[in-house]
Amino acid sequence: MIYFDNSATTKILPEVLSTYETVSQKIWGNPSSLHNFGENAWNLQEQARQQIAKLLGVKPSEIIFTSGGSEGDNWVIKGTAMAKHRFGKHIITTSVEHAAVKNAMEQLKDLGFDITYLPVDKQGRINPADVKAAIRPDTILVSIMAVNNEIGTIQPIKEVGEILKDYPNIHFMVDAVQAIGKGLDDQVFSDRVDFATFSGHKFHAPRGTGFVYFKTGRKLEPLIAGGGQERTLRSGTENTPGNVAMSKAIRLVKENEDSAVKREQAIKERIYDHLSKFDHVKLISGRDEGFASHVLCFAIVGVRGETIVHAFEDKDIYISTTSACSSKKHSEAGTLAAMKVPENVATSAVRISLGDQNTLEEADQFNKTFDELYAGFKKIIE
Repeated sequence: MIYFDNSATTKILPEVLSTYETVSQKIWGNPSSLHNFGENAWNLQEQARQQIAKLLGVKPSEIIFTSGGSEGDNWVIKGTAMAKHRFGKHIITTSVEHAAVKNAMEQLKDLGFDITYLPVDKQGRINPADVKAAIRPDTILVSIMAVNNEIGTIQPIKEVGEILKDYPNIHFMVDAVQAIGKGLDDQVFSDRVDFATFSGHKFHAPRGTGFVYFKTGRKLEPLIAGGGQERTLRSGTENTPGNVAMSKAIRLVKENEDSAVKREQAIKERIYDHLSKFDHVKLISGRDEGFASHVLCFAIVGVRGETIVHAFEDKDIYISTTSACSSKKHSEAGTLAAMKVPENVATSAVRISLGDQNTLEEADQFNKTFDELYAGFKKIIE
């Protein structure tokens, strides 16, 4: 089996699963309890928080545990709206955000907030000048993803941050779900970023884990109210086994980050160069440094994306249409529509998303399988 769908989810590492099981069975006290059993759980969780913070170069107090990327995105967006609505109701985001951001914005729109969706160029990238032009006296939040989940475009986070230094009262959020372990920490944690969201299952941690980087001095209203956990910012009994396992997953990913990124880029380039030889193939992702190393989007024009996915599945190779979160809706991808990709190309688009466990041998096998499938597809197209 070849698994090329790592942007949808990654396989939990055996060492991470072992940690999860051990903590679940031996340290299952409630971290909020006052007795020693609860204190042991609390101490272990705080060690996990400290390890994540150290690996990412931030303060432990700036790591707030959540259930994943969707919760993090919703919290920062709606928490900003609740905290700052008296000062304004204008938010700036892009036209290529993940559904967790886009749909949260639309909910606020129904409540009277004004959302500006920035356009993108043919590579799916915003122009920082458009951010500056969109800022108004009532702007309270700018939300821009670090890496696009559908085609891998890296957005100009640092450049936007430089612009926002002149507007210190505007919150700056980065959806960094696709950026962890991809050599992009200097972008995600540039000094003007106030909030960044992460999801554990994108880097070999258990599902239902995640965290938000929450810069000291900023303010959000809680999305989940309750017993006051996570400094009253995110109530609910903590997922101690999940959080501890997630901290181990990050450590393992960061230990091999440089070599993994180089290998992913080599795999991507080998497949990219092979696909570029075919008449009916449209390469949508780029192979240069403006795109993440692990995402490659392409189309066999004239063949529907789901047909391509299932054809590869029959050969025990797993890819996806452009976003797992919308792949069953049979609709044109939001990113490709924003890029003004023709509909016949967009409906044929599929995504390869690599992980640190993929190999060049798998790339060669993919290319060989592609040749076989393309011969059959070409007969249909022509």
